[in-house]
Amino acid sequence: MERLSGYLSAEQKAELIRKVTDAIVSVEGEGLRPVTWVIIEGVPSRDWGVGGTPVTTEALKHMAVEGR
Repeated sequence: MERLSGYLSAEQKAELIRKVTDAIVSVEGEGLRPVTWVIIEGVPSRDWGVGGTPVTTEALKHMAVEGR
């Protein structure tokens, strides 16, 4: 089963974790930093969708290129 887990690099995942944590702390206060959990899960290709259409790993890669 193809998973989106290979879509992001380790560096991109680390950046997401840092930025999501920073966003929560900016609203709720620095006291939540040590207890903020960010979990990045791989979702099987076609097991999620956008606008009513299932999304594949290849479609996501294509969307990312178009958006640049």
